[in-house]
Amino acid sequence: MRPLDLGYMAELAPVIAGYVPLTLMMAVIAMIAALVLAALLAIVRVLRVPVLDRLVAVFISFFRGTPLLVQLFLFYFGLPQVVPPMTGIDGVTAAIIGLTLHFSAYMAESIRGAILGVDRSQWEAAQSIGMTQGQLLRRIVLPQATRTAAPTLMNYFIDMIKSTSLAFTLGVTEMMGAAQKEAAGSFMYLEAFLVVALIYWAIVETLSVGQRRLEARLGRAVAR
Repeated sequence: MRPLDLGYMAELAPVIAGYVPLTLMMAVIAMIAALVLAALLAIVRVLRVPVLDRLVAVFISFFRGTPLLVQLFLFYFGLPQVVPPMTGIDGVTAAIIGLTLHFSAYMAESIRGAILGVDRSQWEAAQSIGMTQGQLLRRIVLPQATRTAAPTLMNYFIDMIKSTSLAFTLGVTEMMGAAQKEAAGSFMYLEAFLVVALIYWAIVETLSVGQRRLEARLGRAVAR
């Protein structure tokens, strides 16, 4: 059993860390897009919009019931065979689309639960003074639901960052892809993958600290 080559790990760490911006970029874009889509899906479900409600239910069921890796392969390798305009899609774009659709399905259910958790009397009071459903959602329900769902949505963002590691299967050279290439050249797989694991761990722990502070702040706001 050979010891870890700490010198090689020290040299490799800045190389892999150089791909952190790409990883975060994919996660942030996908998170913003997923939030918008999830909010729309949740509103359709809450309002039980005819026809759309059933379509959204199928969408959520599909993306929650199939593995993310399968979905990424579907967008990158499968759909271009039947949708010619998608033949020019690159791995980064396919990864962002896959992350957006996959996590929006989960986030939609969290947002829907948060919306339904708003006291019904507030809905009735707003409607009694003539508010439209759009005004009710925008001014009263969604602000409260956002506060409730925020910790869960932060968890999804953390999961999304970790899931960007699957982008390397689409040919994207992000942190995992860079580690794979370095390991293939040096045959030091343990050191390479340990470095990338430690970098992911550092990112997640940093975000977890921010999440705990956000939850504490929201808790104080609710207590008032």
